Amino acid sequence: MGHSHHHHDHSEGNIKVAFFLNLSFSIIEFIGGLWTNSVAILSDSLHDLGDSLTLGVSWYFAKVAKRKRTKGFSYGYKRFSVLGALINSIVLVTGSIFIILEAIPRLFNPVNPHTEGMIYLAVGGVIVNGSAAFKLSKGGSLNEKAVYTHLLEDVLGWIAVLIGAVVMHFWNFPIIDPLLSVSIAAFILFNVYKNLKESFRIILQGTPLGVDVKKIHEIILDIPNVKDVHDCHVWSMDGEYHILSIHLVIAENLKLSELQSIKREAKKLVSSMGINHTTIEFERVDENCEPC
Repeated sequence: MGHSHHHHDHSEGNIKVAFFLNLSFSIIEFIGGLWTNSVAILSDSLHDLGDSLTLGVSWYFAKVAKRKRTKGFSYGYKRFSVLGALINSIVLVTGSIFIILEAIPRLFNPVNPHTEGMIYLAVGGVIVNGSAAFKLSKGGSLNEKAVYTHLLEDVLGWIAVLIGAVVMHFWNFPIIDPLLSVSIAAFILFNVYKNLKESFRIILQGTPLGVDVKKIHEIILDIPNVKDVHDCHVWSMDGEYHILSIHLVIAENLKLSELQSIKREAKKLVSSMGINHTTIEFERVDENCEPC
């Protein structure tokens, strides 16, 4: 329980730093986008403002997720971080669509931006977003991963803007500006799809990625006096905290101490496979099990 508490404190602190970095720079970026007349920077400033909102929501849910379990939430509040990831993704999708709608007219009627100003802003964007992304790079929760993913996208986007600004500074290719906007938005949408897919897998209680149910059966069947394994269910609370429910068919006439030994061994084995919480039910060979 202590490990979980430490993790969420760490998560909350990382997201808090990323939030203030992103919010401060997005305001500077918006002013800079108007100054440089760059749709790529202006669009990205609105995207960063959306990121700031999302980071604020993520920060809030990181705090909520560390609350202790209650009667209303018997597993605790860990899944609230998944809600943060969902809101995160929805904001990104909305922002990306806005970017595309703003950039398309510029594809047919390119406008020359202030390239020198774009270069300065792009360098600042790489530094600020890079610092925020680095802060979250070792995050384990789905919430942190979702935030880290689009901060990393911002860094890559700013590198692309920097390259585009340098090219436009020396050659007359103003169409690069809206092309960058559309490319960044398409890249973001692709990655959002992956985050949404994982979020829905958790919400729908799909088997966590990386957990081998067949292997769980095999290692438990190797425990002495375990005759069969069935009704095995594995799901995740937040993409990190995994739960297992399983029925073990055992040999007849075992003592309570022997049952306790089987349970300890089974929990130890599945714990090494990334299972954090295990519920075990014992059955006799002749018992008629009615799976839930």
